[in-house]
Amino acid sequence: MNDFLSSQVDMIREVFHYQSRFEGSIMVFKIDFPVTQDPCFPSLVNDLALLAKTGFKVIIVPGAKEHIDTTLKIHNIESAFATNDIPVRITTAKTISYVEMAAFNVAGKFMTFLSGSRVDAVIGNFVRARGLGVINGTDTEHTGTVDKIYADSLERVLNLGMVPILPCIGWSPSGKPYNVPSDEIALEVSSALGAAKLFIISSGGGVKSLDLPQKKNSDPVEPEIRSDGSLIRLTPQQTEALILANEGSAPNQQVLRELKLALKASRRGIHRVHLIDGRDEGVVLKELFSNLGVGTMIYTDEYDSIRPLRSGDLPDVLRLMEPLMQNGTLIRRNAEQIQEKKADYVVLVIDGSIRSCGALHDWGESSGIVQGEIAAVATDSQYTDLGLGKKIVGYLIEKAIKRRMKRIFVLTTQSQDWFEAMGFKEATIESLPEQKKLTYDQTRKSKIFTLEPDTF
Repeated sequence: MNDFLSSQVDMIREVFHYQSRFEGSIMVFKIDFPVTQDPCFPSLVNDLALLAKTGFKVIIVPGAKEHIDTTLKIHNIESAFATNDIPVRITTAKTISYVEMAAFNVAGKFMTFLSGSRVDAVIGNFVRARGLGVINGTDTEHTGTVDKIYADSLERVLNLGMVPILPCIGWSPSGKPYNVPSDEIALEVSSALGAAKLFIISSGGGVKSLDLPQKKNSDPVEPEIRSDGSLIRLTPQQTEALILANEGSAPNQQVLRELKLALKASRRGIHRVHLIDGRDEGVVLKELFSNLGVGTMIYTDEYDSIRPLRSGDLPDVLRLMEPLMQNGTLIRRNAEQIQEKKADYVVLVIDGSIRSCGALHDWGESSGIVQGEIAAVATDSQYTDLGLGKKIVGYLIEKAIKRRMKRIFVLTTQSQDWFEAMGFKEATIESLPEQKKLTYDQTRKSKIFTLEPDTF
């Protein structure tokens, strides 16, 4: 199978994996107004309709700030803002009708395109609101905050296969309308319904070009970065550090606003929040149905983990190893040989898919030293830039320490620089355990590298 067909097969596998994993899950899409003005917007809504048709429960929360600004300007109404934690529009009795008109106009645009994709949608009063009150001596009048999400009503609509659309308007029990920030509505809806994912879709260009804080020894892992400088995924702790490092200085304050919303959502129990650029064709599908995605994910669950090999993992492990066995980087192994040493192997799993593997073979004591061999390290070619191989080797080193091994060695023909970068030193065949010397392949002429006790 050529590389193109192989990559297509991998993509199809990922799609089926995510389809089965998240089918029936609630996903909230908070979409900023500028995205609705982009040529890709009809395609974006069509993709959301496709998700709704295939068993995903889709909720849309449209942003309307810029459209409200334009509507008020057309009617010669100036907006004033009060500052709480963030600036909020003071919505007076005079302006609330125009705000409602603009908000429902944007929501109607989503309704129109969903109807064109033959998906039923509902624009409803799913948000009970209360007045924000007086801020720093200023009465905000019809500016409100979420008092309650009518979760039961939303779930009934979702169970009918329909898409709820929540404009930035809420109502008091007596029917008084309030202008409520769409960010807040998206957060509260996601929390009230236990959404599996919250998507924050904007035209801000994604999370990139921010100053990353210096990594501390206590940090779990470094943020993972694509070649274009965009961040792949962050923990809440890393997200908070990123916000603090760029507060007030980042050229794109919108990105910081999105990160703050994502951080709040993760602290409210939303395990995965995705920040994506809505101007990218097919962005939702690319983010949802692939491990790496195209945006930035803030995650609170264990996204990647290393665990022991299971018998059912053998096809995936052999798939990872095959290209390296073909080019001579790894010696050839078959399923029976791996199964025989199954207890020595570990795999690194990302979102349910095996992306890297390795083994630690115990050679026992020789010349008074217990030695272990790290072998069969392989990583999915799409993930080579993420340091998964290093994570596997680091895990195996820790495993060797716990087993009180005094020396770790590797045999390699093409990866000496990689192992040297991790502290391994070149050694001679005489350093190998006696049994390993007997099986050393003189035709491969593998180089030997060791890690001694005082180096780890």
